Amino acid sequence: MAKKISGGMKAKRITGDVITYIFLIAMCVIWLLPFFWLVMQSFRDGKGQFISTFLPTAYTTNNYKALLTEFDVMNFPRMFMNTFFIACCTCVISTFFVLSVSYCTSRLKWKLRKPYMNMAMILNLFPGFMTMVAVYFILKALGMTEGNKIPLALIICFSSGAGTQFYVMKGYMDTIPKSMDEAASMDGCTRWQIFTKITLPLCKPMIVYQIITSFMGPWMDFVFAKVICRTNSQYFTVSIGLWSMLEKEYVDTWFVRFCAGAVLVSIPISILFMITQRFYQEAMGGAVKG
Repeated sequence: MAKKISGGMKAKRITGDVITYIFLIAMCVIWLLPFFWLVMQSFRDGKGQFISTFLPTAYTTNNYKALLTEFDVMNFPRMFMNTFFIACCTCVISTFFVLSVSYCTSRLKWKLRKPYMNMAMILNLFPGFMTMVAVYFILKALGMTEGNKIPLALIICFSSGAGTQFYVMKGYMDTIPKSMDEAASMDGCTRWQIFTKITLPLCKPMIVYQIITSFMGPWMDFVFAKVICRTNSQYFTVSIGLWSMLEKEYVDTWFVRFCAGAVLVSIPISILFMITQRFYQEAMGGAVKG
């Protein structure tokens, strides 16, 4: 009887596992299908946004070549490098701001700490684009909406509010025992040494999360970039460039190039994730050993 019961439970577990795997595979196919279609269309030979077949009938790399070599209508490589520079600077500044504010709110006691945290939480309830008109006129008054100051203006827009987005990082730091800070302080470590040599190594998974999100924000943003850049095509970002490719006068010729550009835009984020994903596996034990 016991063997029959155990055999029945094993059969139910196997059946449940099979159903779960089938469901996950189906979801993966659904999620990957649009990206697969986009990649295939980027190699389509021809032009036009109207597609009669799911897969192209002829393949070519001319779309990528034209996107990277033809600058008579729009300079995609320059847009790509503009965005890459802005995203890298924003990533560094935002990550530093978030780590600093998170450490101060989690490990230190100071006046107006709770009011500041409440204010930051309330401000985060409102979407950022609500302030874009005010931000634009402030930057215009400072003379930062024209010429080579536009990239600096975008970096300020994307990174200035990072100090209020500390709640996730702070929650992670709160899980680190404060006794470790006290022990390090007794050994003669300064606050900066505790922050850099103890807290940061223990927060590697969350630092990776912050780096990726800080990079993706300006990399994919369209609203602030369009408002600040306006008609200064020399400082356009990739999001503005991809949007321009779908305008009425360009869509028939540039749609397949839009697909190629969308594929190229995904490469930096994919590389960044592949480089940093191993840190997700590092936790308290590995950091303490280091």
